[in-house]
Amino acid sequence: MTNFEAPRIHVLSTVSDAQVQALADLLIDCVEGGASVSFMLPLARERALAFWRKVADGVARGERALLVAEDAEGLLGTVQLVLDQPENQPHRAEVSKMLVYRRARRRGIGALLMQAAEDQAHAHGKTLLVLDTSSAEAERLYARMGWQRVGVIPGFALLPEGEPCSTTFFYRALQARAQAPAAG
Repeated sequence: MTNFEAPRIHVLSTVSDAQVQALADLLIDCVEGGASVSFMLPLARERALAFWRKVADGVARGERALLVAEDAEGLLGTVQLVLDQPENQPHRAEVSKMLVYRRARRRGIGALLMQAAEDQAHAHGKTLLVLDTSSAEAERLYARMGWQRVGVIPGFALLPEGEPCSTTFFYRALQARAQAPAAG
């Protein structure tokens, strides 16, 4: 990719069919690249589309926040914030499916998406975030951003080709942000 325009991060309040199509392409790219994100190879396009339609339904119900990174060439990445938690956990959300196109990695897109997810968590009154990953590269990103590593569960999931992989769990306590004084 020769265009190095800074990506724009958007929070989608509704998800169009064209966006579902683009998100499915992204998911397929990541799974084909070996990402352990709940799907096995081969990932049929219909399965990827069904997943994103279900996410879109959750966005419409306010259960999830869906953030996307885009530039002039289109979609670069996405992350979700699962807001709908049990009634004894109203203060927390789960960061899920942080995906960046292989062609767009190592450009800071993951960090931008994660910061935007934290901002959304604040906007929704969340003070604790959790996530898990099987990616060493993602682990380094989360550690740089101040996430706390909890531990590793060996063989927790499978890579897309079927080999078991370990999963590392992280959390991040969000700092309370000062409210701007009300205009009088």
